[in-house]
Amino acid sequence: MPEYQRALVWFRRDLRDYDHAALYHALERARQVFCVFVFDRDILDALADPADRRVEFIHASVTALQQALQAKGGGLIVKYGIARNEIVQLAAGIRADAVFFNHDDDPAARVRDAAVESALNAHDIAVHHSKDAVIFEREEVLTAGGTPYSVFTPYKNAWLKTLTPHDLQAYPVDACVDRLAARSTDIPALQDMGFAPTNLAELGLPIGMSGGAQLLDDFMERIDRYQEARDFPAIKGPSYLSVHLRFGTVSIRQLAAAAWQQGGRGAQTWLSELIWRDFYHQVLWHRPDVAAGHAFKHQYDTLPWPNPPGHFEAWCEARTGYPLVDAAMRQLNQTGYMHNRLRMVAASFLTKDLLVDWRLGEHYFADKLIDFDLAANSGGWQWAASVGCDAQPWFRIFNPVKQSERFDAKGHFIRSYLPELAKVPEKFIHAPWTMPATEQQRIGCVIGRAYPAPIVNHAVQREQALALFKSAASCLGSG
Repeated sequence: MPEYQRALVWFRRDLRDYDHAALYHALERARQVFCVFVFDRDILDALADPADRRVEFIHASVTALQQALQAKGGGLIVKYGIARNEIVQLAAGIRADAVFFNHDDDPAARVRDAAVESALNAHDIAVHHSKDAVIFEREEVLTAGGTPYSVFTPYKNAWLKTLTPHDLQAYPVDACVDRLAARSTDIPALQDMGFAPTNLAELGLPIGMSGGAQLLDDFMERIDRYQEARDFPAIKGPSYLSVHLRFGTVSIRQLAAAAWQQGGRGAQTWLSELIWRDFYHQVLWHRPDVAAGHAFKHQYDTLPWPNPPGHFEAWCEARTGYPLVDAAMRQLNQTGYMHNRLRMVAASFLTKDLLVDWRLGEHYFADKLIDFDLAANSGGWQWAASVGCDAQPWFRIFNPVKQSERFDAKGHFIRSYLPELAKVPEKFIHAPWTMPATEQQRIGCVIGRAYPAPIVNHAVQREQALALFKSAASCLGSG
Protein backbone atom coordinates (compact mmCIF):
# COMPACT_ATOMS: atom_id res chain seq x y z
CA MET A 1 0.00 0.00 0.00
CA PRO A 2 1.23 3.56 -0.75
CA GLU A 3 2.61 5.31 2.31
CA TYR A 4 2.00 8.87 1.09
CA GLN A 5 -1.19 10.56 -0.05
CA ARG A 6 0.56 13.09 -2.28
CA ALA A 7 4.09 13.30 -3.61
CA LEU A 8 5.92 15.80 -5.77
CA VAL A 9 8.55 14.79 -8.33
CA TRP A 10 11.08 17.50 -9.14
CA PHE A 11 12.51 17.08 -12.64
CA ARG A 12 15.94 18.60 -13.29
CA ARG A 13 18.56 17.02 -15.59
CA ASP A 14 16.26 14.04 -16.24
CA LEU A 15 13.72 15.28 -18.78
CA ARG A 16 11.98 11.99 -19.65
CA ASP A 17 8.90 10.08 -18.54
CA TYR A 18 10.41 6.58 -18.68
CA ASP A 19 13.13 4.71 -16.77
CA HIS A 20 13.20 7.55 -14.26
CA ALA A 21 14.25 6.61 -10.73
CA ALA A 22 12.57 9.43 -8.79
CA LEU A 23 9.34 9.24 -10.77
CA TYR A 24 9.16 5.47 -10.31
CA HIS A 25 9.75 5.61 -6.57
CA ALA A 26 7.14 8.36 -6.17
CA LEU A 27 4.54 6.44 -8.16
CA GLU A 28 5.27 3.33 -6.14
CA ARG A 29 4.93 5.07 -2.77
CA ALA A 30 2.21 7.72 -3.19
CA ARG A 31 -1.47 7.69 -4.14
CA GLN A 32 -1.16 10.87 -6.19
CA VAL A 33 1.98 12.18 -7.86
CA PHE A 34 2.49 15.75 -9.08
CA CYS A 35 5.37 16.65 -11.38
CA VAL A 36 7.28 19.93 -11.58
CA PHE A 37 10.13 21.53 -13.46
CA VAL A 38 11.64 24.88 -12.45
CA PHE A 39 13.50 27.19 -14.79
CA ASP A 40 15.90 28.13 -12.02
CA ARG A 41 16.88 31.78 -11.99
CA ASP A 42 19.91 30.96 -9.85
CA ILE A 43 21.25 29.25 -12.97
CA LEU A 44 19.66 31.26 -15.77
CA ASP A 45 20.51 34.70 -14.42
CA ALA A 46 24.21 33.80 -14.53
CA LEU A 47 24.13 33.08 -18.28
CA ALA A 48 25.58 36.00 -20.22
CA ASP A 49 24.26 35.20 -23.69
CA PRO A 50 20.48 35.44 -24.23
CA ALA A 51 20.91 33.20 -27.30
CA ASP A 52 21.93 30.17 -25.26
CA ARG A 53 21.32 26.90 -27.11
CA ARG A 54 21.13 24.95 -23.85
CA VAL A 55 18.17 26.97 -22.60
CA GLU A 56 16.37 26.48 -25.90
CA PHE A 57 17.09 22.73 -25.83
CA ILE A 58 15.78 22.47 -22.26
CA HIS A 59 12.71 24.57 -23.10
CA ALA A 60 11.79 22.33 -26.03
CA SER A 61 12.49 19.18 -24.02
CA VAL A 62 10.35 20.39 -21.09
CA THR A 63 7.53 21.06 -23.54
CA ALA A 64 7.87 17.52 -24.91
CA LEU A 65 7.96 16.09 -21.38
CA GLN A 66 4.78 17.92 -20.40
CA GLN A 67 3.01 16.58 -23.48
CA ALA A 68 4.20 13.03 -22.76
CA LEU A 69 3.01 13.16 -19.16
CA GLN A 70 -0.33 14.57 -20.26
CA ALA A 71 -0.71 11.70 -22.72
CA LYS A 72 -0.39 9.35 -19.74
CA GLY A 73 -3.09 11.19 -17.82
CA GLY A 74 -0.72 13.32 -15.81
CA GLY A 75 0.81 16.74 -16.20
CA LEU A 76 3.81 18.96 -15.54
CA ILE A 77 3.80 22.12 -13.48
CA VAL A 78 6.42 24.52 -14.88
CA LYS A 79 7.78 27.37 -12.79
CA TYR A 80 10.22 30.22 -13.43
CA GLY A 81 11.93 31.43 -10.29
CA ILE A 82 14.40 30.44 -7.60
CA ALA A 83 14.11 26.67 -7.45
CA ARG A 84 14.99 26.30 -3.79
CA ASN A 85 12.00 28.56 -2.97
CA GLU A 86 9.58 27.36 -5.65
CA ILE A 87 9.85 23.68 -4.69
CA VAL A 88 9.15 24.31 -1.02
CA GLN A 89 6.23 26.61 -1.77
CA LEU A 90 4.69 24.22 -4.28
CA ALA A 91 5.10 21.17 -2.05
CA ALA A 92 3.42 23.02 0.83
CA GLY A 93 0.72 24.38 -1.50
CA ILE A 94 -0.37 20.96 -2.78
CA ARG A 95 0.01 19.47 0.74
CA ALA A 96 2.63 17.00 -0.42
CA ASP A 97 3.81 14.43 2.09
CA ALA A 98 7.06 13.83 0.22
CA VAL A 99 9.27 15.24 -2.53
CA PHE A 100 11.29 12.97 -4.82
CA PHE A 101 14.20 13.96 -7.04
CA ASN A 102 17.31 12.48 -8.61
CA HIS A 103 20.89 13.23 -7.59
CA ASP A 104 22.86 16.06 -9.12
CA ASP A 105 26.46 15.98 -7.90
CA ASP A 106 27.50 19.40 -9.16
CA PRO A 107 28.71 21.29 -6.06
CA ALA A 108 26.22 24.14 -6.46
CA ALA A 109 23.38 21.66 -6.92
CA ARG A 110 24.43 19.81 -3.77
CA VAL A 111 24.21 23.03 -1.78
CA ARG A 112 20.83 23.86 -3.32
CA ASP A 113 19.42 20.39 -2.69
CA ALA A 114 20.58 20.38 0.91
CA ALA A 115 18.84 23.71 1.47
CA VAL A 116 15.64 22.44 -0.13
CA GLU A 117 15.70 19.25 1.93
CA SER A 118 16.20 21.21 5.14
CA ALA A 119 13.32 23.57 4.31
CA LEU A 120 11.01 20.70 3.35
CA ASN A 121 11.82 18.82 6.54
CA ALA A 122 10.93 21.94 8.48
CA HIS A 123 7.47 21.62 6.90
CA ASP A 124 7.34 17.93 7.88
CA ILE A 125 7.68 16.94 4.23
CA ALA A 126 9.81 13.88 3.59
CA VAL A 127 12.58 13.97 0.98
CA HIS A 128 13.74 11.02 -1.14
CA HIS A 129 16.54 11.25 -3.69
CA SER A 130 17.88 8.62 -6.06
CA LYS A 131 20.76 7.72 -8.35
CA ASP A 132 19.70 8.19 -11.96
CA ALA A 133 22.30 10.06 -14.06
CA VAL A 134 25.04 7.40 -13.91
CA ILE A 135 25.34 3.64 -13.56
CA PHE A 136 27.61 3.80 -10.49
CA GLU A 137 28.00 6.90 -8.36
CA ARG A 138 29.75 8.29 -5.32
CA GLU A 139 31.15 5.41 -3.20
CA GLU A 140 29.80 2.53 -5.29
CA VAL A 141 33.11 1.76 -7.02
CA LEU A 142 36.11 2.11 -4.73
CA THR A 143 39.59 0.63 -4.49
CA ALA A 144 40.29 -2.40 -2.31
CA GLY A 145 41.42 0.09 0.33
CA GLY A 146 38.08 1.89 0.23
CA THR A 147 39.41 5.02 -1.47
CA PRO A 148 38.21 6.63 -4.72
CA TYR A 149 40.02 5.84 -7.95
CA SER A 150 42.19 8.57 -9.45
CA VAL A 151 43.18 6.74 -12.66
CA PHE A 152 40.65 5.61 -15.24
CA THR A 153 41.78 2.13 -16.31
CA PRO A 154 41.73 0.57 -12.81
CA TYR A 155 38.36 2.28 -12.25
CA LYS A 156 37.01 0.85 -15.50
CA ASN A 157 38.15 -2.65 -14.58
CA ALA A 158 36.47 -2.38 -11.17
CA TRP A 159 33.35 -0.89 -12.77
CA LEU A 160 33.03 -3.83 -15.15
CA LYS A 161 33.54 -6.34 -12.33
CA THR A 162 30.83 -4.60 -10.28
CA LEU A 163 28.27 -4.48 -13.09
CA THR A 164 25.32 -6.89 -12.99
CA PRO A 165 22.20 -7.09 -15.20
CA HIS A 166 20.26 -5.49 -12.34
CA ASP A 167 22.30 -2.27 -12.71
CA LEU A 168 21.01 -1.88 -16.28
CA GLN A 169 17.35 -2.61 -15.59
CA ALA A 170 14.89 0.12 -16.47
CA TYR A 171 12.53 1.48 -13.84
CA PRO A 172 8.98 0.36 -14.87
CA VAL A 173 7.37 3.78 -14.62
CA ASP A 174 4.31 2.85 -16.69
CA ALA A 175 3.15 0.30 -14.13
CA CYS A 176 1.63 3.02 -11.92
CA VAL A 177 0.93 5.97 -14.23
CA ASP A 178 -2.71 6.03 -13.11
CA ARG A 179 -1.41 7.80 -10.00
CA LEU A 180 -0.15 10.81 -11.94
CA ALA A 181 -1.94 14.04 -11.09
CA ALA A 182 -3.37 15.77 -14.16
CA ARG A 183 -2.09 19.22 -13.25
CA SER A 184 -0.13 21.36 -15.68
CA THR A 185 0.69 25.01 -16.07
CA ASP A 186 1.64 27.11 -19.07
CA ILE A 187 5.32 27.02 -19.96
CA PRO A 188 6.92 30.48 -19.94
CA ALA A 189 8.21 31.61 -23.32
CA LEU A 190 11.95 31.93 -23.85
CA GLN A 191 11.54 35.67 -24.32
CA ASP A 192 9.68 35.99 -21.02
CA MET A 193 12.73 34.58 -19.27
CA GLY A 194 15.14 36.91 -21.07
CA PHE A 195 16.28 34.47 -23.75
CA ALA A 196 15.96 34.33 -27.51
CA PRO A 197 15.71 31.56 -30.10
CA THR A 198 19.03 30.35 -31.49
CA ASN A 199 20.04 28.43 -34.62
CA LEU A 200 19.13 25.12 -32.97
CA ALA A 201 16.38 24.32 -35.47
CA GLU A 202 18.64 25.25 -38.37
CA LEU A 203 21.31 22.86 -37.04
CA GLY A 204 18.82 20.00 -37.15
CA LEU A 205 19.61 18.64 -33.69
CA PRO A 206 16.83 16.24 -32.65
CA ILE A 207 15.36 17.43 -29.34
CA GLY A 208 13.56 15.84 -26.41
CA MET A 209 12.90 12.18 -25.74
CA SER A 210 11.93 11.47 -29.34
CA GLY A 211 15.14 13.13 -30.51
CA GLY A 212 17.22 11.01 -28.16
CA ALA A 213 15.46 7.85 -29.35
CA GLN A 214 16.02 8.84 -32.98
CA LEU A 215 19.75 9.38 -32.45
CA LEU A 216 20.12 6.14 -30.50
CA ASP A 217 18.37 4.13 -33.23
CA ASP A 218 20.62 5.70 -35.85
CA PHE A 219 23.76 5.03 -33.83
CA MET A 220 22.92 1.41 -33.13
CA GLU A 221 22.94 0.78 -36.88
CA ARG A 222 26.59 1.89 -37.08
CA ILE A 223 27.92 1.12 -33.59
CA ASP A 224 30.04 -1.72 -34.97
CA ARG A 225 32.11 0.93 -36.79
CA TYR A 226 32.41 3.24 -33.78
CA GLN A 227 35.96 2.19 -32.86
CA GLU A 228 37.22 2.94 -36.37
CA ALA A 229 35.12 6.05 -37.06
CA ARG A 230 34.91 7.97 -33.79
CA ASP A 231 38.14 10.00 -34.16
CA PHE A 232 37.44 11.44 -37.61
CA PRO A 233 35.41 14.66 -37.44
CA ALA A 234 34.48 14.71 -41.14
CA ILE A 235 32.56 11.43 -40.94
CA LYS A 236 29.55 10.24 -38.96
CA GLY A 237 31.29 8.43 -36.14
CA PRO A 238 30.02 9.57 -32.70
CA SER A 239 26.58 8.85 -31.26
CA TYR A 240 25.80 12.60 -30.90
CA LEU A 241 23.89 11.70 -27.73
CA SER A 242 25.97 13.79 -25.32
CA VAL A 243 23.44 16.60 -24.97
CA HIS A 244 20.65 14.08 -24.43
CA LEU A 245 22.68 12.42 -21.69
CA ARG A 246 23.37 15.82 -20.17
CA PHE A 247 19.69 16.69 -19.84
CA GLY A 248 18.38 13.18 -19.34
CA THR A 249 16.20 12.92 -22.43
CA VAL A 250 17.75 9.45 -22.71
CA SER A 251 18.49 7.03 -19.89
CA ILE A 252 22.08 6.07 -19.09
CA ARG A 253 20.82 2.57 -18.24
CA GLN A 254 19.23 2.34 -21.67
CA LEU A 255 22.48 3.33 -23.39
CA ALA A 256 24.75 1.14 -21.30
CA ALA A 257 22.41 -1.82 -21.75
CA ALA A 258 22.39 -1.28 -25.51
CA ALA A 259 26.20 -1.31 -25.59
CA TRP A 260 26.43 -4.29 -23.24
CA GLN A 261 23.94 -6.36 -25.23
CA GLN A 262 25.35 -5.41 -28.62
CA GLY A 263 28.86 -6.60 -27.84
CA GLY A 264 31.63 -6.27 -30.38
CA ARG A 265 34.57 -3.90 -30.49
CA GLY A 266 32.58 -0.80 -31.36
CA ALA A 267 30.06 -1.32 -28.57
CA GLN A 268 32.81 -2.05 -26.06
CA THR A 269 34.60 1.16 -26.99
CA TRP A 270 31.39 3.16 -26.63
CA LEU A 271 30.67 1.54 -23.27
CA SER A 272 34.16 2.63 -22.22
CA GLU A 273 33.20 6.23 -23.05
CA LEU A 274 30.11 5.89 -20.85
CA ILE A 275 32.34 4.57 -18.06
CA TRP A 276 34.57 7.66 -18.46
CA ARG A 277 31.45 9.68 -17.72
CA ASP A 278 30.83 7.76 -14.48
CA PHE A 279 34.51 8.14 -13.61
CA TYR A 280 34.49 11.92 -13.89
CA HIS A 281 31.24 12.14 -11.92
CA GLN A 282 32.73 10.17 -9.02
CA VAL A 283 35.82 12.38 -9.17
CA LEU A 284 33.58 15.44 -8.84
CA TRP A 285 31.77 13.88 -5.89
CA HIS A 286 34.96 13.13 -3.99
CA ARG A 287 36.83 16.25 -5.12
CA PRO A 288 34.31 19.07 -5.56
CA ASP A 289 37.23 21.51 -5.48
CA VAL A 290 38.08 20.57 -9.09
CA ALA A 291 34.93 22.43 -10.12
CA ALA A 292 36.24 25.58 -8.49
CA GLY A 293 39.37 25.88 -10.59
CA HIS A 294 41.63 23.66 -8.49
CA ALA A 295 43.83 21.08 -10.17
CA PHE A 296 43.22 17.46 -9.24
CA LYS A 297 46.98 17.25 -8.77
CA HIS A 298 47.36 19.95 -6.15
CA GLN A 299 51.02 20.53 -6.98
CA TYR A 300 49.97 22.15 -10.26
CA ASP A 301 47.47 24.58 -8.74
CA THR A 302 50.00 27.41 -8.90
CA LEU A 303 51.70 26.45 -12.17
CA PRO A 304 52.87 29.80 -13.61
CA TRP A 305 51.06 29.79 -16.96
CA PRO A 306 52.59 32.55 -19.14
CA ASN A 307 49.21 33.55 -20.68
CA PRO A 308 50.78 35.56 -23.53
CA PRO A 309 48.64 38.59 -24.45
CA GLY A 310 46.23 37.91 -27.30
CA HIS A 311 46.74 34.14 -27.42
CA PHE A 312 43.52 33.20 -25.66
CA GLU A 313 41.49 35.61 -27.79
CA ALA A 314 43.00 34.22 -30.99
CA TRP A 315 42.10 30.70 -29.89
CA CYS A 316 38.51 31.69 -29.04
CA GLU A 317 38.07 33.49 -32.35
CA ALA A 318 39.65 30.75 -34.50
CA ARG A 319 42.66 32.91 -35.50
CA THR A 320 45.56 30.65 -34.51
CA GLY A 321 46.68 29.85 -38.07
CA TYR A 322 46.45 26.11 -37.38
CA PRO A 323 43.55 24.91 -39.55
CA LEU A 324 42.34 21.95 -37.48
CA VAL A 325 42.30 24.02 -34.29
CA ASP A 326 40.54 26.94 -35.97
CA ALA A 327 37.98 24.67 -37.66
CA ALA A 328 37.26 23.07 -34.30
CA MET A 329 36.70 26.45 -32.67
CA ARG A 330 34.42 27.57 -35.49
CA GLN A 331 32.41 24.38 -35.08
CA LEU A 332 32.01 25.18 -31.40
CA ASN A 333 31.12 28.83 -31.92
CA GLN A 334 28.68 28.16 -34.73
CA THR A 335 26.95 25.03 -33.42
CA GLY A 336 27.61 24.64 -29.69
CA TYR A 337 29.17 21.25 -30.40
CA MET A 338 32.74 20.10 -30.88
CA HIS A 339 33.87 16.65 -31.92
CA ASN A 340 35.51 14.79 -29.03
CA ARG A 341 38.88 14.30 -30.75
CA LEU A 342 38.93 18.01 -31.51
CA ARG A 343 38.19 18.88 -27.90
CA MET A 344 41.45 17.17 -26.98
CA VAL A 345 43.35 18.84 -29.82
CA ALA A 346 41.98 22.31 -29.06
CA ALA A 347 42.61 21.96 -25.33
CA SER A 348 46.14 20.66 -25.82
CA PHE A 349 46.87 23.51 -28.24
CA LEU A 350 45.63 26.18 -25.83
CA THR A 351 47.60 24.85 -22.89
CA LYS A 352 50.73 23.31 -24.43
CA ASP A 353 51.20 25.50 -27.54
CA LEU A 354 49.75 28.82 -26.48
CA LEU A 355 50.73 28.32 -22.81
CA VAL A 356 47.37 29.63 -21.60
CA ASP A 357 45.91 28.57 -18.26
CA TRP A 358 43.54 25.63 -18.75
CA ARG A 359 40.91 27.32 -16.57
CA LEU A 360 40.27 29.92 -19.28
CA GLY A 361 39.58 27.22 -21.84
CA GLU A 362 37.42 25.28 -19.39
CA HIS A 363 35.26 28.37 -18.80
CA TYR A 364 34.96 29.06 -22.52
CA PHE A 365 33.77 25.53 -23.22
CA ALA A 366 31.36 25.83 -20.28
CA ASP A 367 29.79 28.89 -21.91
CA LYS A 368 29.64 27.49 -25.43
CA LEU A 369 29.01 23.72 -25.31
CA ILE A 370 25.38 22.69 -25.56
CA ASP A 371 26.33 19.39 -23.91
CA PHE A 372 28.34 21.08 -21.16
CA ASP A 373 28.71 18.75 -18.20
CA LEU A 374 30.69 20.12 -15.28
CA ALA A 375 32.31 16.80 -14.32
CA ALA A 376 33.35 15.84 -17.85
CA ASN A 377 34.44 19.35 -18.85
CA SER A 378 36.61 19.79 -15.77
CA GLY A 379 38.04 16.30 -16.12
CA GLY A 380 38.75 16.67 -19.83
CA TRP A 381 40.49 20.00 -19.50
CA GLN A 382 42.64 18.86 -16.61
CA TRP A 383 43.55 15.72 -18.57
CA ALA A 384 44.62 17.83 -21.56
CA ALA A 385 46.59 20.22 -19.36
CA SER A 386 48.28 17.33 -17.49
CA VAL A 387 47.07 18.57 -14.11
CA GLY A 388 44.27 16.08 -13.56
CA CYS A 389 43.46 12.35 -13.50
CA ASP A 390 45.96 10.94 -15.94
CA ALA A 391 48.32 8.00 -15.71
CA GLN A 392 50.59 9.63 -18.31
CA PRO A 393 53.03 12.38 -17.31
CA TRP A 394 52.98 15.97 -18.48
CA PHE A 395 55.15 15.50 -21.57
CA ARG A 396 52.23 14.27 -23.71
CA ILE A 397 51.73 17.12 -26.19
CA PHE A 398 49.59 16.84 -29.32
CA ASN A 399 51.17 18.06 -32.55
CA PRO A 400 48.30 19.96 -34.23
CA VAL A 401 49.60 19.36 -37.75
CA LYS A 402 50.09 15.63 -37.24
CA GLN A 403 46.67 15.37 -35.62
CA SER A 404 45.24 17.13 -38.66
CA GLU A 405 47.05 14.85 -41.10
CA ARG A 406 45.92 11.76 -39.24
CA PHE A 407 42.30 12.55 -38.48
CA ASP A 408 41.30 14.88 -41.34
CA ALA A 409 43.70 13.64 -44.00
CA LYS A 410 41.94 15.17 -47.01
CA GLY A 411 40.92 18.32 -45.13
CA HIS A 412 37.18 17.79 -45.54
CA PHE A 413 36.37 18.94 -41.99
CA ILE A 414 38.77 21.87 -42.21
CA ARG A 415 37.25 23.14 -45.46
CA SER A 416 33.70 22.78 -44.13
CA TYR A 417 34.43 25.35 -41.39
CA LEU A 418 37.22 27.34 -43.05
CA PRO A 419 35.89 28.12 -46.53
CA GLU A 420 38.76 30.57 -47.02
CA LEU A 421 40.97 27.47 -47.35
CA ALA A 422 38.67 25.74 -49.84
CA LYS A 423 41.14 26.02 -52.73
CA VAL A 424 44.25 25.09 -50.75
CA PRO A 425 45.76 21.90 -52.22
CA GLU A 426 45.50 18.81 -50.08
CA LYS A 427 49.24 18.62 -49.42
CA PHE A 428 49.18 22.11 -47.84
CA ILE A 429 45.79 22.07 -46.10
CA HIS A 430 47.21 21.07 -42.72
CA ALA A 431 49.98 23.70 -42.74
CA PRO A 432 48.98 26.34 -45.32
CA TRP A 433 51.87 28.63 -44.35
CA THR A 434 54.19 26.16 -46.08
CA MET A 435 52.45 26.82 -49.40
CA PRO A 436 54.70 28.69 -51.88
CA ALA A 437 53.88 32.38 -52.27
CA THR A 438 53.13 31.90 -55.97
CA GLU A 439 50.59 29.20 -55.11
CA GLN A 440 48.99 31.42 -52.48
CA GLN A 441 48.61 34.17 -55.08
CA ARG A 442 47.29 31.76 -57.69
CA ILE A 443 44.45 30.41 -55.52
CA GLY A 444 43.69 33.73 -53.86
CA CYS A 445 44.59 32.60 -50.34
CA VAL A 446 47.52 34.67 -49.13
CA ILE A 447 48.55 33.57 -45.66
CA GLY A 448 48.51 36.50 -43.29
CA ARG A 449 45.62 38.12 -45.19
CA ALA A 450 43.00 35.57 -46.27
CA TYR A 451 43.93 33.28 -43.39
CA PRO A 452 46.21 33.97 -40.40
CA ALA A 453 49.83 32.95 -40.28
CA PRO A 454 50.59 30.59 -37.38
CA ILE A 455 50.43 32.45 -34.10
CA VAL A 456 53.23 30.27 -32.70
CA ASN A 457 55.79 27.71 -33.82
CA HIS A 458 54.72 24.33 -32.44
CA ALA A 459 58.26 22.98 -32.02
CA VAL A 460 59.35 26.05 -30.06
CA GLN A 461 56.22 26.08 -27.92
CA ARG A 462 56.53 22.38 -27.17
CA GLU A 463 59.96 22.98 -25.66
CA GLN A 464 58.64 25.89 -23.62
CA ALA A 465 55.76 23.77 -22.31
CA LEU A 466 58.13 20.97 -21.35
CA ALA A 467 60.39 23.46 -19.59
CA LEU A 468 57.42 24.96 -17.73
CA PHE A 469 56.26 21.61 -16.40
CA LYS A 470 59.76 20.31 -15.76
CA SER A 471 60.62 23.37 -13.71
CA ALA A 472 57.40 23.09 -11.70
CA ALA A 473 57.87 19.36 -11.16
CA SER A 474 61.45 19.88 -10.08
CA CYS A 475 60.55 22.63 -7.64
CA LEU A 476 57.73 20.58 -6.19
CA GLY A 477 59.63 17.33 -6.18
CA SER A 478 56.92 15.72 -8.27
CA GLY A 479 56.77 14.29 -11.79
